[in-house]
Amino acid sequence: MQLSELDNEPCYVISVAAKLVGVHTQTLRYYERAGLVGPSRSKGNLRLYSPRDVRRIRLIKSLTKDLGVNLA
Repeated sequence: MQLSELDNEPCYVISVAAKLVGVHTQTLRYYERAGLVGPSRSKGNLRLYSPRDVRRIRLIKSLTKDLGVNLA
């Protein structure tokens, strides 16, 4: 498996992804509903975030919190 493939490998449940980024799990659910991030789903329908998803969430957080970009 190449590095780029590992980058897309879903590996973090929502609580771990939220802790990695420093947001609440409800924030991640909101981002998903808004179409900003699309985590994979396990067979049990758990959200699974890849390292790429986590980086994207960090970017979204930075844009909204630090730079004041409106999500609308």
